[in-house]
Amino acid sequence: QVQLVESGGGFVQAGGSLRLSCKLSGGTFSYYALAWFRQAPGKEREFVSQISRSGGYKDYSDSVKGRFTISRDNGAKTTFLQVDNLKPEDTGVYYCAARRTILTAPPTRDDREYSYWGQGTQVTVSA
Repeated sequence: QVQLVESGGGFVQAGGSLRLSCKLSGGTFSYYALAWFRQAPGKEREFVSQISRSGGYKDYSDSVKGRFTISRDNGAKTTFLQVDNLKPEDTGVYYCAARRTILTAPPTRDDREYSYWGQGTQVTVSA
């Protein structure tokens, strides 16, 4: 059974940085496209970033583009989200998600397409 475990969240001041990690177990990591979503208090979950199986395609929401960087290490079965220049509006629970797909599958920001989810890691940014 595929499981995802996030880590790396924390409390930082505006302008600070964090590195979120998400390790996959119970499956062949390279078979999965991966994504990060977040949910702020009182708001719906929203797409943040995604990376293809090969790592050759990366996608970011407009609100984080230029500040966040997604990557993956297939050997370590881990995806990372480097979050820089954090803003108070980045506060929320960050979730890692995975979907098993073929190499040529188109990317998707739709959270309904992701079958596996981590438990989330809290990021809190103070002004």
